[in-house]
Amino acid sequence: MDLISLIKENAKKNRQRIVLPEGEETRTLEAANILAKEGLADVILLGNPDIIATKASELNLEHLSKTSIVNPLDHPKKEAYAQLLYELRKNKGLTIEKATTLAEDPLYLATLMIKSGDADGEVAGAQNATGNVLRPAFQVVKTKKGINVVSGAFIMILKDENYGDKGIMVFADCAVTPEPNSEQLAEIAISSAETAKAIAGIDPKIAMLSFSTKGSAQHDDVSKVVKAFEIVKETRPDLDIDGELQADAAIVDAVGQAKAPGSNVAGHANVMVFPNLESGNIAYKLVQRLAGAEAIGPILQGMAAPINDLSRGCSVDDIVNLVAITANQSIALKNS
Repeated sequence: MDLISLIKENAKKNRQRIVLPEGEETRTLEAANILAKEGLADVILLGNPDIIATKASELNLEHLSKTSIVNPLDHPKKEAYAQLLYELRKNKGLTIEKATTLAEDPLYLATLMIKSGDADGEVAGAQNATGNVLRPAFQVVKTKKGINVVSGAFIMILKDENYGDKGIMVFADCAVTPEPNSEQLAEIAISSAETAKAIAGIDPKIAMLSFSTKGSAQHDDVSKVVKAFEIVKETRPDLDIDGELQADAAIVDAVGQAKAPGSNVAGHANVMVFPNLESGNIAYKLVQRLAGAEAIGPILQGMAAPINDLSRGCSVDDIVNLVAITANQSIALKNS
């Protein structure tokens, strides 16, 4: 069974409440219909019930009756959600009047539902830019305890199973933080290890990547990676991690043992933590195109509850898969 199928099976066994704030958008509705039909999640659609009903009829989406539909402009908890947002943001100058208006915004409403315990996760971005999706997430749901930086990981499924864990690897950060400092880089490594376990189902072996291996080059950028490695070793001694490592030393056994003899990670890494967003984004796209790898993501890491952002060019299948992934993140959070 392939990885996506395994992710879906786990989602079915442990159904989570996933809110889709773009509930009037056609691809989102088609995805919700599939999710309801296959029992992958308890879907909550945000939108005008009449518009949703009309589109469901036009598109023959017969399984949407199994979803919950919440009208952002008129629902029983509107006042409570507005009060919650006011309490969270009043020190930033937010008034109760503005909080009431924002609580009618589906992207804010989705995060308020999660904060209140009425939903377990969110998937959005088919209609909205990343900044619009993440802004209410940062303001309302915020980051996990002990984590101050959000990052984006890709699960890379390679045709050559000699690399990673039978061809499965996690690359981060490829999507969010342009120039992480050492502390942030350490947090990205920890979050990526959790993604490797929760979503990819692999035992993480983390390589902190650089253009240097074990002091072969001296530079401030190398020192940043070394410090990040030391932070992880101190705060999470349970994790299998090494650095700084060049990419070949991280994934090729002979090179790893030559450059970092005795390392448990060198030559066998399956979680690749890049020193900055530029290198991570370039790397995953090169591997995707040149090696024909499947790239699943970006999967947002570090939030107190799973919130994931779609590309506005996403397909219906992309939405379905990301909801299943979000459900798996929620399951892992609850289990931890």
